[in-house]
Amino acid sequence: MTSMRRRLLVLLAAVLVLAGVGTGVVLHAADRADRANQPHAGDPTVSAGRLTLGQKSRLMFVNAAAGPHRTAVASVPSADPGGSRTASGLKCVRFYAAAGTGVCLQSNPGVLKQSNQALLLDADLRTKRAFPLAGTPSRARVSPSGRFVAWTVFVSGESYSSAFFSTRTSVLDTRTMKLTPSLETFAITKDGTSYHASDVNFWGVTFAADDDTFYATLNTANKTYLVRGSLSRRTVTTLVENVECPSLSPDGTRVAFKKRVLSRTDLWHEYVLDLKTLRETPLAERHSVDDQATWLDDHTVAYALPADGDVKSTDLWSVPADGTGKPHLLIAGASSPAPL
Repeated sequence: MTSMRRRLLVLLAAVLVLAGVGTGVVLHAADRADRANQPHAGDPTVSAGRLTLGQKSRLMFVNAAAGPHRTAVASVPSADPGGSRTASGLKCVRFYAAAGTGVCLQSNPGVLKQSNQALLLDADLRTKRAFPLAGTPSRARVSPSGRFVAWTVFVSGESYSSAFFSTRTSVLDTRTMKLTPSLETFAITKDGTSYHASDVNFWGVTFAADDDTFYATLNTANKTYLVRGSLSRRTVTTLVENVECPSLSPDGTRVAFKKRVLSRTDLWHEYVLDLKTLRETPLAERHSVDDQATWLDDHTVAYALPADGDVKSTDLWSVPADGTGKPHLLIAGASSPAPL
């Protein structure tokens, strides 16, 4: 009897300790969330306002600055990216827009697992359709005409630098609302021959202006390739190796991409590839860039880098696309740029 009482007391003590630890974790998380919702001294001015995708000469992005508008889709004048920000009520992990069509990838934590969804947006940032996502949001793009939308999620692992990860890339035709759940169903031509493998992954779609051609990253056998695809023919063809997260220039002649510097590392440098000659030009940014760059115009690309002292936040930087010049801080506390 004494032994049983002792066991019960030990069990009760363990329960109380675990309860205390759990409470501490919850309170710590709540405190961190509260601090993230409080603006910091020196932060940019962010105010609520009405945003539309029809506003010209604006640069839209996901606001990463601390405060009540953290993760909200916001905008600044393209000519004054460091100025005051106008924030919408829409909050996203990833965002992109073109020709009056937007896409917002959301991730909402739950008791057992997070809930992820893609929102198709109209020009007033209202949700037209919502699509459940099979994993953690990663990349998003809209075709120049606004007809096609693509998104990539991680279905295992948390980043492209993880030892084990799998992605799923979907494409939506906004005219017919037909969804291609995975590019893995497309026929692959690799090095001139038909290719099949169980480890195929795609990510980082970027669209051409013809509403058929697209570029993306293909990963297989521990190698990455730039592929050119056709939506109508449901095919992809490899072009060159060691290309990730491509972004097609507005004139359709070049692709900005991240190139792995050392095999099996999470270090990438930003390059631009001439699609006619396949000549690669290293850009002036020397930090590792783990992002899908965005062309601000035919001469400049923008990308996110971790903010100093805050691993949960990013800043947007820009650099000339011809390899000259030097990186320039575009917008502090921001990600997912989309020029209108």
